Amino acid sequence: MATSINEDAPSSTPPYSQLYIYHLSGSLPLNRDQFSESFIGTWEEEDTSFLFFSKPAEEIVTQWVSQHPGVSLLDGYQMSYEQWQGGAVTSYTAGRFHVQPPWEDTEDASRPTRRAHPSISGGGNLPILLDPGVVFGTGTHPTTRDCLTALETAFAQKEATTVLDLGTGTGLLAIAAARLGARRTIAVDLNLLAVQTAAENIRRNSLEHRIMAVQGRAEEMVSLSADLLIANIHYDVMQHIVASDGFLQKRGYILSGILRSQARELEFRVAERRRRVISKWDHENTWFTFYGQTA
Repeated sequence: MATSINEDAPSSTPPYSQLYIYHLSGSLPLNRDQFSESFIGTWEEEDTSFLFFSKPAEEIVTQWVSQHPGVSLLDGYQMSYEQWQGGAVTSYTAGRFHVQPPWEDTEDASRPTRRAHPSISGGGNLPILLDPGVVFGTGTHPTTRDCLTALETAFAQKEATTVLDLGTGTGLLAIAAARLGARRTIAVDLNLLAVQTAAENIRRNSLEHRIMAVQGRAEEMVSLSADLLIANIHYDVMQHIVASDGFLQKRGYILSGILRSQARELEFRVAERRRRVISKWDHENTWFTFYGQTA
């Protein structure tokens, strides 16, 4: 599997105007040299893969597929970068955090800054440079926004010097934890493209000495030592995390990505493990986030 993300872009626009996405059945180790310079990376899901290019590449993808009998081209898509990300990727303020893509001019004081949610206040005095590439996780999804709020709550109540971020995506929450004072954070994701995207964002924020991005399964990495656990992740994975011995070893936890139908069951599972939920957040009674500590 080959992955790549763009370097810091000097322009005032996102690094890609259009994305060309090819959906394949099966997956094979990829070498970037197999494709053109327009190749962005590959995202693997179970037994399928998505190849991302910044220019049309159907011919070269078809040729590559023909050389690998176990792989087939299922479909191809073209969309703008903003369509893929679900809207324009621009700066915003959430509590003490000011999140900004690297292609925005930091000297442009006239640029409007939107808030992730009107109920969140603060001056945004903790800056975060974030390039999501083609990975989801700009920080505007309700679960990510509530995780940022939960992080501020966690650090205000009890200092966490070490953090474990499972399902890190773009690395936003790991970087936010470091900005709040975490001395060591391990950012974990199963997808290599997400890990490399997170690593680039860690570098952009000059936090390589405090955050390490690694590839791995959340269920297997939860046993790593840390004061605070962050898991904004699929519920089927969340259940295994809460049931693990590693969960019991953490002084605090932030659990998110939870739908209303799952929230009550998860809170019951947490209580069974003698852990208490201190604070809850929900977005339109649909997405839930829990912050808790050792009982």
